[in-house]
Amino acid sequence: MRQRPDRAAIHMKWIERVIQYPAHEQIQEDGRIRRWAPIAEVDGRYLRVILLPDAETVHNAFFDRSFHP
Repeated sequence: MRQRPDRAAIHMKWIERVIQYPAHEQIQEDGRIRRWAPIAEVDGRYLRVILLPDAETVHNAFFDRSFHP
């Protein structure tokens, strides 16, 4: 995931912050967990982190342009 140029700028500390302090959470039908949180360092854009059902393994992370709290 971090190899993609559009996602290389996502810092691990931001991903960890979203995991620990989500502003919103949603469980997908397949058991994966979606968590969102605003990242102040990038003008409050919302970072979506998708976790596997174990709630620890990061499957994906990206800035979600379509999320509105």
